[in-house]
Amino acid sequence: MTENDNTVNMSGEKSRYHHGDLRAALIDEGLKRIGAGPAEALSLREIARNVGVSATAVYRHFPDKAALLGALCTEGHAMMASAFREAMAGKGDALSAFIAMGRAYVQFALDHPALFRLMMAQPGGGPVVLPEPSAEGMPEDGMTMLVRALDELYGRDMPSGLREARRLKSWALVHGLAMLMLDGQVPAEPSLIDAVIDAHAI
Repeated sequence: MTENDNTVNMSGEKSRYHHGDLRAALIDEGLKRIGAGPAEALSLREIARNVGVSATAVYRHFPDKAALLGALCTEGHAMMASAFREAMAGKGDALSAFIAMGRAYVQFALDHPALFRLMMAQPGGGPVVLPEPSAEGMPEDGMTMLVRALDELYGRDMPSGLREARRLKSWALVHGLAMLMLDGQVPAEPSLIDAVIDAHAI
């Protein structure tokens, strides 16, 4: 088989993943690959080879690379939400929970730099918009949880302009700190994360 061949040996395909779980296996492999390098370096053919299926099988779930990247972003937001829930567990008040969430946001970026950058990249260069909180009982991704925590801290009964400004101010703090650390502008030290977030929590 040549390096540019679109297919791989299918003899071991059934042993590499459970029937019906190919999409999940492809996402898991994509997360593994993006953990080792930037999103731009992802290759559908390489992911297919590593999972043990043909490139055609991949295209049944993800017609192009953009579709796979979108699925990785969705999974990344779910991972961030899980990190938030763990960090906020047992916190007795809204402020303590919000500070814990801020630390978790920065730590998630440090733990998953390429995935975090991908999640925060906006297709087409459009503006980033903070989502509205989900209805009660509906699953929330990381960004929606952040908005809900801000509303619980500040309250929703304030003028919309002030509410949005406070949301953006709080998000800008943790996001800016995360990016400064990812870019090597400041040291990625837990004590620095604590000092910055605790001092500017509200």
